Amino acid sequence: MLLRRVVTRTGSHRSLATLDAVHNVDDFQRLARDKLERPLYEYLASGSGDEVTLRENRAAFGRYALRPRALRPVDALSTTCELFGAELALPVFASPAGVHSLVDGEGERATARACGRAGVLFGLSQHATVCIEDVAAAAPAAHRWYQSYLLKDRDATLDLVRRAVGGAGYRGVFLTVDSVRFGFREVDARNNFCALPPPLTLANYVATPPGIGAAAWEAREHKAWDQNSEALFDTSASWDAVAWLREELDPSIPLVVKGVMTGEIALRAHHATAAADPPRGG
Repeated sequence: MLLRRVVTRTGSHRSLATLDAVHNVDDFQRLARDKLERPLYEYLASGSGDEVTLRENRAAFGRYALRPRALRPVDALSTTCELFGAELALPVFASPAGVHSLVDGEGERATARACGRAGVLFGLSQHATVCIEDVAAAAPAAHRWYQSYLLKDRDATLDLVRRAVGGAGYRGVFLTVDSVRFGFREVDARNNFCALPPPLTLANYVATPPGIGAAAWEAREHKAWDQNSEALFDTSASWDAVAWLREELDPSIPLVVKGVMTGEIALRAHHATAAADPPRGG
């Protein structure tokens, strides 16, 4: 009930005066902290365990610097780029995080529409609160990609991917390989954030029930939600699974391995005929 009130509040209106005071990404996070109830904000903003990966990721980006160039014409600048055959307005994409309906009544539809307007790539999580087809219908012109987990039910894994790239026009697949076990989210356990508030659910599993581990995300067996939902995932998966999915996909559909943390993993992804993408926060 607590989180349902948050969804209604944030999904139904926005204060332009408040948004006018936002000038950078940190301002957005401060605004979210002010608007959201604590359990929901901490679910969105925290990492797992001691949050070492979260801190290291921020520090790594802070070490990047722009190399200045003087007296270069800047009267016709362009930020456009090409990625996997698609022209994007910016070299940016919305990472496939799940459960957007926790903070906006339109859920992933709203994010996909915004990405379409901005001309950037949008990634839909397998654990979205709006299904593959409804997001596609809401943002038909957006550069949409689908993110896949390897389920214990391999037929369900493939069916979900085919729904995305075969039926709904998604242009590529991110395959997450670093989350057969989620990190322990201590703040979620403290806040007893162990399941989605009704009526929200993982919408893609309505048409494609995951078989083994079905409805684990609603089990409430563990105090932290990730430890409930991870029961769906295939803990015996190996690099053969990447090669399997690559063979099942049409050659024109890009496959990117998501969750690459070392050069060794990047090479294994390449040898499995997939590209590589960095890890999720922790």
